[in-house]
Amino acid sequence: MMDPYLLWKWLHIVSSTVLFGFGAGTAWYFWNAHLTGDPALISRVGRMVVRADWIFTGTSGILQPVSGVVLVHLAGFSLFESWLVAAYALYAIAFLCWVPVVWLQIKTQRLAQTAAENGTLLDQDYHRAMRLWFALGWPAFLGLMAVFWLMVAKPVLW
Repeated sequence: MMDPYLLWKWLHIVSSTVLFGFGAGTAWYFWNAHLTGDPALISRVGRMVVRADWIFTGTSGILQPVSGVVLVHLAGFSLFESWLVAAYALYAIAFLCWVPVVWLQIKTQRLAQTAAENGTLLDQDYHRAMRLWFALGWPAFLGLMAVFWLMVAKPVLW
């Protein structure tokens, strides 16, 4: 029989890989579609990005804290270790950035679809939403990078 700690650790590592990988991957493809300025392409890629974010990023985003709490318990750590508290805060920041990012992806995908259907250029509303989408992506990305470091190093921060 498999050791429960190893099973939960495996789930935690796999879900963190999916969370980070899909987050970075979908952002990469959506940004590159945006750079083309082609509303039809942006709309098609945007639809896939939103779907992938809900299916993969969302699911793994839920599994991360669940598996993390189980691991903390199984490993005998306190939930209030300084490195864990810092990880919770950074994870919360990443989540608080991700929620509007998904909404902005839906909005920009629809604006691009409308522009493609009407044969018009992308408007200022689209460009404003994309600037905000880009700005919100960085704290989420850097926050998750820091969480990875905290999980590996487990430093005493205070």
